[in-house]
Amino acid sequence: MEIQVKDNDIRLDKYLSNNTDYSRSIIQNMLEQDYILVNNKQEKASYKVKKNDIITIKEGFIKESDIKPVDIPIDIVYEDRDIIVINKPSGLVVHPGSGNTNNTLANGLMHYTKELSDINGEERPGIVHRIDKDTSGLLLVAKNNKTHEILGDYFQNKKVKREYIALLCGEFPHDSATIDAPIGRSQKDRKKMAVTDKNSKTAITNMRVIKRYKGYTLVSCILETGRTHQIRVHMEYIGYPIYNDPIYNTKKATSFGQYLHSAKMTFNHPITGKELHFECPLPDEFAEFISKLEEK
Repeated sequence: MEIQVKDNDIRLDKYLSNNTDYSRSIIQNMLEQDYILVNNKQEKASYKVKKNDIITIKEGFIKESDIKPVDIPIDIVYEDRDIIVINKPSGLVVHPGSGNTNNTLANGLMHYTKELSDINGEERPGIVHRIDKDTSGLLLVAKNNKTHEILGDYFQNKKVKREYIALLCGEFPHDSATIDAPIGRSQKDRKKMAVTDKNSKTAITNMRVIKRYKGYTLVSCILETGRTHQIRVHMEYIGYPIYNDPIYNTKKATSFGQYLHSAKMTFNHPITGKELHFECPLPDEFAEFISKLEEK
């Protein structure tokens, strides 16, 4: 692909970011690996373009994904040219991993559309963030690298507000609480996370009681940080583990998994800047269990 420059005195990486679908970080990598030439010469990202410069972008840097497209039903809450907001069901893994290479959300996304970012590598097309396999609810997907880069910054700088609904075992006595306890890999079980002061990161969860039932508490959780299994670990830590959690609750769990649902998400659109707010209802099994508690 060739581009004839129509401006003056703009950094090469910025000019290409503004005039292509490539993110600035990918452009910088392409420049370093000689995939972009200016007037048939290699230039640095800081090079200031001049009017009528000819920029050549070689093919081959972006590799086709090896992920097999699979016809998996996807519940799309919202979609435009830059993002997709999905209501992920409990039980669906977000991206391929050991032992599961075909039956993931990423496989379903590849079947649904080829317009997905690849900034996180071939195995995670469009995946900006993830939620656990047995956690249901809202998940944000990027359709191009420029959008992905902006959304990545949003998550890193806490510009995406996420609210989860969880059903806890036990009747939590307070109306609200903030759990500020660092999370790292468990020293006893490497498959689990735990509150620990060893090789851990800050983790803060704001919790509010929605309703108490006999033996259970329905709560809202808003994350200030996004650590692996954060809500599940914090609820176990305070002595009120999430109902039906197969890892962090000692009681036997069904195949549905933890009653944890990503219910609300608010953020500014990465391209237009417009504030977007999404909500999705509890999955049927979760809602039906709450209905039974209401009857008691």
